[in-house]
Amino acid sequence: MLEAFDYERYEVDLLVFRHQGDFMAMIPRAVNLLPEMKPYTALRKSLRQCLADGSYIAAGVRLISKALARTRAMRRRLNEGPGYIQMQWEARLSSYYFPNLRKTYDLVISNGWPHDIALKKVKARKKLAWIHTDYSKLEIDNRMDLKVWREFDYIASISNDCTASFISTYPELRPKIVQIENIISPEFIRKMSAAEDAPEVTNTFNVMSVGRLSYVKGYDMAVQALKTLHDRGMTDIRWYVIGYGGYEQELKEQIARNELEENFILLGKKLNPYPYIKRCDVYVQPSRYEGKAITITEAQILGKPVIITNYPTAPSQVTDGVDGRICELSPDGIAEAVQSLYQSRETRNVLIHNLKDKNYSNSYELNKLYELIPS
Repeated sequence: MLEAFDYERYEVDLLVFRHQGDFMAMIPRAVNLLPEMKPYTALRKSLRQCLADGSYIAAGVRLISKALARTRAMRRRLNEGPGYIQMQWEARLSSYYFPNLRKTYDLVISNGWPHDIALKKVKARKKLAWIHTDYSKLEIDNRMDLKVWREFDYIASISNDCTASFISTYPELRPKIVQIENIISPEFIRKMSAAEDAPEVTNTFNVMSVGRLSYVKGYDMAVQALKTLHDRGMTDIRWYVIGYGGYEQELKEQIARNELEENFILLGKKLNPYPYIKRCDVYVQPSRYEGKAITITEAQILGKPVIITNYPTAPSQVTDGVDGRICELSPDGIAEAVQSLYQSRETRNVLIHNLKDKNYSNSYELNKLYELIPS
């Protein structure tokens, strides 16, 4: 979005809680990056980090939020634990002591959930919050979440299916929804794919996935699928995953149990994943649910056959048999889909051919955002 914004018409301030990370250098020069404020930097720090740098209020918030989240989570069976609910409490409690921003804006855009900070700490004539995922599956405290959403003037959804799942959870918020797709720059993606090499990727049949290492992303099913494929004799298939997260140790143990250490490879964090996607034969998104995964479109831009699991929002991104494959959401379903493309170069070529004439550029979507800015 920042790459495509019209800076001749609008001035844009950007609030980043901590001024660190690989993408800081990629912020466009036309953007006014607001100064870092110490209380904000503690929001995602560990308890030990908070104590070490003297952020004692943040440490207290962390402890209280953890206790409250565990209490709420004990009432439910959560596949991913109380982490998301803890994030909600941390955002709510932090908003009471974080300093306010001084300026008053025409429009504030909250891109990262939970949205308490933009709601309570920034003055604006209108406020917009973004949804990126399937809220019918998200393991959160919905009552707490609804109280925040109600206070926004607009809620931006990235797809029809994202909207449907959100409305099924929060039907009263339907009038606030405006659909604005993720902004894609094919030129940038192709340029980045040619900027580096991918030395870890070997000359076998390569499967690639990109995303955080979590239960939601379904990499445990991908490991089982690869084990099935190897048991069927397709031992030259290698599966690479770019990403990091709290599920890493469990995945490593599962990979070891299945004796796939040389074939299911966790590459960790990569600032530029595009050369790796470019080197793969098939891109697979084995998720249990998604909103509208931008990595799928990025793989399609690079001319790669894609396989995605049949989560509720899947049809919004892939037309099965035309520009990709939608498979059963199970290890066997993933294995069958990969095997079908592995065994048929003709099928892969048909999918690749169908991608060539598609126009993925959509900077025009920003016009919908501009219309929300008060004149």
